[in-house]
Amino acid sequence: MRGRDVLVVGGGRVAQRRIPVLVEAGARVTLLAPEASAALEDLAAAGHLTWLRRPYAPGDVAGPEAPAYWLVHAATDDPAVNAAVAEEAEDARVWCVRADDRHASSAWTPASGTANGITVGVVASGDPRRSAGLRDAITEGLADGTLDARRGREPLRGVALVGGGPGDPGLITVRGRQLLSQADVVVVDRLAPTSLLDRLPADVEIVDAAKIPYGRSMSQEDINEVLVTRAAQGKFVVRLKGGDSFLFGRGGEEAAACAAAGIPVIAVPGVTSALAAPASAGIPATHRGVAQDVHIVSAHVPPGDSRSTVDWKGLAAAGGTVIVLMGVERIREIAEALVAHGRPADTPVAVVQEATLPGQRTVTGTLATIAAAVRSAEVRPPAVVIIGEVVKTARDLDILHTGTQLESHRLATGRDPQ
Repeated sequence: MRGRDVLVVGGGRVAQRRIPVLVEAGARVTLLAPEASAALEDLAAAGHLTWLRRPYAPGDVAGPEAPAYWLVHAATDDPAVNAAVAEEAEDARVWCVRADDRHASSAWTPASGTANGITVGVVASGDPRRSAGLRDAITEGLADGTLDARRGREPLRGVALVGGGPGDPGLITVRGRQLLSQADVVVVDRLAPTSLLDRLPADVEIVDAAKIPYGRSMSQEDINEVLVTRAAQGKFVVRLKGGDSFLFGRGGEEAAACAAAGIPVIAVPGVTSALAAPASAGIPATHRGVAQDVHIVSAHVPPGDSRSTVDWKGLAAAGGTVIVLMGVERIREIAEALVAHGRPADTPVAVVQEATLPGQRTVTGTLATIAAAVRSAEVRPPAVVIIGEVVKTARDLDILHTGTQLESHRLATGRDPQ
């Protein structure tokens, strides 16, 4: 439909589903309706469609003033209007989809989806829900590699830096899953959603680039070399990380190494644990009237260390939410530094361990007590520290989750997850 004219008559819920797909496909869409949903009005205001704010009248489909439409959607709530639109389209030999009567349509709209460069359209006779279910199953299989679409395709080349999200494999992006399913080589981190690797074809090479805190690890230089050498061999390499590659993930260094070697790089953003951890624990990083600013910092070196570039004095004075990654081992120094620079000692603190995973748990306290609470609870990385009044807000709103996800599931459903 790219560059072709489409008329949609009616501005309700059916039009709201179908018009964005047409716009994305590059069609020139005209919406004919006296009223439209807010989403469609926004598309019109942005110039993505032409909105004629009036009811349908004979001649709108094929009259002398009408564009040469290729496709018409009759999507009003009035069957008589839809029938008139379809009749005019039929007389003009223009394809018409009737939302209210598929048997009176000269064209049907399939349940469509795209994955790995493949567009799928499914029509299950008389059952649009079945069509959508089959579409979802096929596109999901293409995205996660269950359906191997690598054969016969134009092979991808270079390196994809894929942020895998905070841990739960369901929180990797669709684009990340698509690229992972096409990989010839996967260079994977310890905190990445490694359960996704089991779904890959057996011939995919898996390179373990785990970095264990205060333990053995693969050096960044060796990781860069693997990315460059495998890609130079013509293989498509996915660098699968936890969180987001460009937020304390050293993705910039890897992208620079590839660029220096002339290797093309695709960057796929990931859901960072800095925001996913508080959310999964029921803590809003911002809240109206409580916190309007969020500061995300790394504590891989402690406050006062000459290698630290964090302005702890400024953070203490700012008063907003402070989210600390890699801070469990240095929680005492962090708390003491903030208090020394003026942050009240009774400022609420939460530490979320293994966010979004079955073992998630939350330990709470204040700047004065959190170090002892973390030590007593034997909290270990990976964990995210949230400092600020939003922790108290979550408790006051009764949305703070302190148990594991398994315990939360039992409380909510009365049974163990399957």
